[in-house]
Amino acid sequence: MTRWPLPPSMRAALEQAQTARDAGEVPVGAVVVRNGQVIAAAHNAPRGLADPTAHAELLAIRAAAAALGRERLDGCDLWVTLEPCAMCAGAIVHARLDRVYYAAPDAKGGAVEHGARVFDQPTCLHRPEVYSGMGETESASLLRDFFRERR
Repeated sequence: MTRWPLPPSMRAALEQAQTARDAGEVPVGAVVVRNGQVIAAAHNAPRGLADPTAHAELLAIRAAAAALGRERLDGCDLWVTLEPCAMCAGAIVHARLDRVYYAAPDAKGGAVEHGARVFDQPTCLHRPEVYSGMGETESASLLRDFFRERR
């Protein structure tokens, strides 16, 4: 699988992705971390919540904001198993997260290093640091297996 041990934060995001898969949702998980501690964790739930915006990132951001009692998440990092889409990238900007770590790229729906490249736009209000690839093999495998089972 991976050549080095995964950081605990990405392991926690992958566990959330597995929870999503078990619930019949696209297996994407996310956690928000502050001072090395997970303060919020979520998985994709658009079907279960009947909400097209219930992506793992948005749910984790909402939970972190509620836990901290503020709308700005400066001092926090987001760990997610799949490259965020344009909607989630926009939420990341507005939340003012310091860093985004994502496992697998999404050439079709991603908007960080693919597609819209939201953080690279001149009108982007905030640009988090972005790191990718940690847990890519595990995340990509979860996604591939999930969609193979449904074909």
